[in-house]
Amino acid sequence: MFDYIEKRKKYLIYVPLIIYWLALFIATSIPAESLPATGVSDKIEHLSAYFILTIFLSLVFLYQNRYSWLKKYFLILAFLVSSFYGSVDELHQLIVPGRQCDILDWTADAIGAFLGIMLIRYLLKKFKYKPEMLKI
Repeated sequence: MFDYIEKRKKYLIYVPLIIYWLALFIATSIPAESLPATGVSDKIEHLSAYFILTIFLSLVFLYQNRYSWLKKYFLILAFLVSSFYGSVDELHQLIVPGRQCDILDWTADAIGAFLGIMLIRYLLKKFKYKPEMLKI
C-alpha cells in the first residue's frame, strides 16, 4: 500500500492538498450573508475542515523525499502548520464582511488538527508502517 501511494503521491496527495487548501481559503473568504446554511455547528465545520487539512499535510510531509527532518517530524509539523494556518485564517476573517475572528473557532481548528494526526498515527500503526518503507 505504501509503495502504491509513493508512486502516485502527486495525484493522491499533492494535488488534493492544493485543491482542498484553495477551497478552504475560498470558503473562508465568502462574506457571511452569502454563506448557505448547513445545519451543522460552526465548530464542527471548523473541526472537520482542519481534520482533513491535517491529514493531507501529514501525508505530504511523510511522502516528500527532499528533507528527512520533515519526514521524521511529519505529525508534529502537520499539527503546527494546520494550527498556525487556523490562526491566520481567523485573522483573515476580520476583513471578510460579516465574519469575525473567534478564539473558539481556532480552538476547534486545533482540535481537528490533533484528531487528524491521531488518525494518521493510528492508521500507520495498524498497517505496520516503518520509516524504511519510504525512501528518504
